[in-house]
Amino acid sequence: MTVTPQSVAAAASVPAAPLLSAEGLEVSFPARRGDAARARAVDGVDLDIRPGEIVALVGESGCGKTTLARSLLGLVPPTAGRVTFAGRPLDYSSRALKAYRKRVQLVLQDPSGSLNPRHTVYDAVAEGLRIHAYAGDEHEAVSTALARAGLRPPERFFLRYPHELSGGQRQRVVIAGALVLEPELIVADEPVASLDASVRGEILALLLRLRAELGLSALVVTHDLGLAWNIADRVAVMYLGRIIETGAVEDVLSSPQHPYTQALLSVLPEAPGDPVVLTGEPPDPSRIPPGCRFHARCHILANGEADRAGVATACRTTDLPLLNGSGASQVACHWAASR
Repeated sequence: MTVTPQSVAAAASVPAAPLLSAEGLEVSFPARRGDAARARAVDGVDLDIRPGEIVALVGESGCGKTTLARSLLGLVPPTAGRVTFAGRPLDYSSRALKAYRKRVQLVLQDPSGSLNPRHTVYDAVAEGLRIHAYAGDEHEAVSTALARAGLRPPERFFLRYPHELSGGQRQRVVIAGALVLEPELIVADEPVASLDASVRGEILALLLRLRAELGLSALVVTHDLGLAWNIADRVAVMYLGRIIETGAVEDVLSSPQHPYTQALLSVLPEAPGDPVVLTGEPPDPSRIPPGCRFHARCHILANGEADRAGVATACRTTDLPLLNGSGASQVACHWAASR
């Protein structure tokens, strides 16, 4: 086969196969006692994460972000749809999940709650190695993980307990505990929400450095669009169990198309104009309204813009198709599609 500049360029332009994919993923739970309906926490989600890519999953509390993340980790089996990793459907047997969780690790929001107060830093980081019967040099693996997480020299932290560390140091220990198994992807659920502003930037810089040095992929679950702007390659905006806007972070956050995304961005300190105040709460996930699931709170519908665009009836009555997980810029909004 002859290699030409054109063939090299064509190969470079082909996106890498997804490392992790959700396809038509649904997760539902029993609703209130006596109610036959089920709460659809995740209601049809396609999402791809490619090798070395950082994807931010954003939205208000209760929109389904954490349930989606837990399902991607194999902690919550889907009601419908499937999760694939490295091209193979996720197997929910105990042995298969144990092997999977060596390759995909979770970093939780609250490092104080993630760390056992009776365990030293060394034991906290070594725990994963012991669960997976690591056959190598445990001391070396723990030292390497702590150093990669920015705790240097690592030996200085071995015998410390969580209460002896700052909040930023505790979060670094949690990250080291995830890194020690050399995963290919981490799922970080609000990784800096409990940290002081002065420490947040350090942890975000650490995650970016780990991606550069290790080729690590990450799904960062957050309600903070400012965080997404600083760390992500791509953003997926979730509302009431579905992804309603997605694309490259610069495209979505510089020129948001969905009214919900516009409202989330409007409250950032640097946002121009007046903030958009959303009225009411998201609907009950066991009673999802017809039409666009955001229409009851939509300022575009309320101020008459949707009516002037001729889509107000569709907003209230016509459901929107699911967005695919390809990463292309997409929006599920009748008004945005009419513009």
